[in-house]
Amino acid sequence: MKLTIGRVDKADFPDLILENIDIKIDSGAYTSSIHCSNIQEITENEVNLIKFTLLDPEHLLYNNKEFTSKDYSSTIVKSSNGISETRFMIRTEIIIFNKTFPIFLTLSERKDMKYPILLGRKFLNKKFVIDTAKKNLSFKLKETNK
Repeated sequence: MKLTIGRVDKADFPDLILENIDIKIDSGAYTSSIHCSNIQEITENEVNLIKFTLLDPEHLLYNNKEFTSKDYSSTIVKSSNGISETRFMIRTEIIIFNKTFPIFLTLSERKDMKYPILLGRKFLNKKFVIDTAKKNLSFKLKETNK
């Protein structure tokens, strides 16, 4: 059975030390993305890693922590304005509706965007139905179950 999700919500990303972070449901986007800065591909001890800082200093949940991951790849993403760019993508976990799901997030500079995380069709497919009249359904459920 599919869960109903609203147009915006809050979710947890335990690997990224993020709780109750704002997410926007974007059925127009294929991939999901997270706002990052200082995105670099590096090599340490002959292992390729992706290194990045989440969010930016103006964001309430910004913690200036650098993250590294060896579980990454790159993908071509076409933005809403039709421009294609190569982005790095990490595999992590999202907790939404009190359930943990694996998720792939592309790393993107989204400084001017209101929502630091977009959930795209690839993640939403076969799990959720979007009701654009509603919002924060997962967050309300989480607060009720405290």
